Amino acid sequence: QVQLVESGGGLVHAGGSLGVSCVVSGTIYSINDMGWYRQAPGKQRELVATITTRGSINYADSVKGRFTISRDNAKNTLYLQMNDLKPEDTAVYYCAAELRRYYYSSWSNYWGQGTQVTVSS
Repeated sequence: QVQLVESGGGLVHAGGSLGVSCVVSGTIYSINDMGWYRQAPGKQRELVATITTRGSINYADSVKGRFTISRDNAKNTLYLQMNDLKPEDTAVYYCAAELRRYYYSSWSNYWGQGTQVTVSS
């Protein structure tokens, strides 16, 4: 069994900062790409940022210069530091990871349960 557990969401005023993290646990052989996605009420889930095992990073244009994604491969943990938050950043933030559970397994995508981030104006 594999679990992705996010933590660190909450309520913050516009212009403030917040950090969220995601721990991947369970029977895991290898983790490939990891990423953060978000879904606002009435909208589709969208990519926020992704990071490869070697540290190559991709950001959505809407968060470039304000958000920083990072990972600790030794701890199977993904981070997202969010600065200069705006009301439009309000959403449920989901962690995702592409991983193999065993050496013979194929790559599969796993998702966390999400953590709410609310930015007040």
